[in-house]
Amino acid sequence: MSKTTFDQFDKVLAVCKEIFLAKMKDYGTAWRILRTSSLTDQIYIKASRIRSIQEKGESKVNEGIEPEFIGIINYSIMALIQLKLGTAEESRMDPVLAENLFETYACEARDLMGNKNHDYGEAWRQMRISSLTDIILMKLLRIKQIEDNDGVTVISEGLDANYLDIINYSVFALIQLEVVNS
Repeated sequence: MSKTTFDQFDKVLAVCKEIFLAKMKDYGTAWRILRTSSLTDQIYIKASRIRSIQEKGESKVNEGIEPEFIGIINYSIMALIQLKLGTAEESRMDPVLAENLFETYACEARDLMGNKNHDYGEAWRQMRISSLTDIILMKLLRIKQIEDNDGVTVISEGLDANYLDIINYSVFALIQLEVVNS
């Protein structure tokens, strides 16, 4: 795997983090009151919109699919934070803690990406963005089923592994959309 992949990953996550921090200045950490299932639904809405735009070939709202993939990454990180900390009754969270947790999960996703790219030989570079979108939607359906099963799985990976995969597939899509250059 090339150094370029890690550089591209880091650039995409830097864009996501910048937006995460800017929105935190605007809205605070209001998302802390959301249950993980609500975050899953937010991600599902974004992924469904991407698929709809891909199928229709146009968007009536003046935003492309790139901001939706960024939103998917940020909501997935929020979901991982919620899995760790639980739903809060109070939406206030120390901004430094929120930023540190963002970094923690971004690094965890990056490490996973590196390991999987080693094993799969960066096969994602040959995939269509529409396939990446479909896989994200499939992962979300899996998450919903796990949530409906109260988080219990028999043999499958848990919620966190699926959110991490969703982050990585979204990063791959953004790299292919050339949101960042090598």
